Amino acid sequence: MELSEAWTLVDIGNREQVYYATRTLLVSRYEHLNLFDALFNRFWRKFMLHQKTSAQKAPHAPRYDRKHHRPLLMTYMAEKAQQDAQEIEVGDKSGTFSDIELLQQKDFSELSPDELNAVKQIIADMRWNVSLRETRRFVPDNKGQRLHMRKVLATSVKHGGVPVKFEYQAKKIKQRPIVLIADISGSMEKYSRLVLQFFYCVSHSLKNVEAFVFGTRMTRITHALKIKNIDRAVQEATRDVVDWSGGTRIGESLQTFNRQWSRRVLRRGAIAIIVSDGWERGDTNLLRKEMRYLQHRCHRLIWLNPLSGRATYQPVVSGMQTALEYVDDFLPIHNLQSLSALAEHLKTLDKPIRLQHSDVTVSG
Repeated sequence: MELSEAWTLVDIGNREQVYYATRTLLVSRYEHLNLFDALFNRFWRKFMLHQKTSAQKAPHAPRYDRKHHRPLLMTYMAEKAQQDAQEIEVGDKSGTFSDIELLQQKDFSELSPDELNAVKQIIADMRWNVSLRETRRFVPDNKGQRLHMRKVLATSVKHGGVPVKFEYQAKKIKQRPIVLIADISGSMEKYSRLVLQFFYCVSHSLKNVEAFVFGTRMTRITHALKIKNIDRAVQEATRDVVDWSGGTRIGESLQTFNRQWSRRVLRRGAIAIIVSDGWERGDTNLLRKEMRYLQHRCHRLIWLNPLSGRATYQPVVSGMQTALEYVDDFLPIHNLQSLSALAEHLKTLDKPIRLQHSDVTVSG
């Protein structure tokens, strides 16, 4: 049933009837209710102004005479309303849409518990894509530019050796593998769990995703993030980590990754993403060596720093200064807006473009 048809079955001047008719047809997920309420309230205010009447609060559900037949749509909406565990307020929420916009720009470290839960839900709903690569293998493709000689010859046998039909092939297109590495040391404590939420979302949106965390040592959490329930997955991942909110040894952790895991997970033009504030308490010379090794083995090395979203940020710590020399993209990850920007950026990674370090001011 179309929305315009549904509105003919309800009292168009009754806010409650219009609300439930519209919500029934347009909303299919619980997490979209708040956004729908905000947009519906804006629509209703404009509608009432157009009718030259003042906005009214949602009245109680109208009582129907049992002798009269109720439309099927209204019957369904009444039954659904009775099944709702919580009462839905359809009152004026003029600030809801503005609150959503502010939440997009608010730093993760400044979120209240309620805002944190809302952000977790938004991250869980995000879907990720990444640029594709051409493999060496060829597959049949009618739009390809290269003749598929095996098929051409097989077809020509049926016609006395005369190739009456040309078959073409092109290189197979595959998604680039993704390797996620997060710093879960004490300096990253305010961001660590949301970063794991981000890792979980990417792992369930893309194929060939490997996830690691480190503080003073490197820990693989790929299997933990495969659990379907996001809360259980994050809990399982944190349980496997013995150095949560401890010290930071980026160089030593990357050395472990490079020696034990890089050959296995960085094949086929992988994209490596490191999430860290760059605080290094170990040997910066070792960090430089391991960053150089990692950068040469992956297609692109992206560093996400939650502090770089601040207007006054400068990479003054020694670990960040050392790592920047081998980073292809240096991006923030401090709010929902930065995550959206990262999602768009991953779609366009067709060619490696080196970071212009001359644009970054380093002091100290």
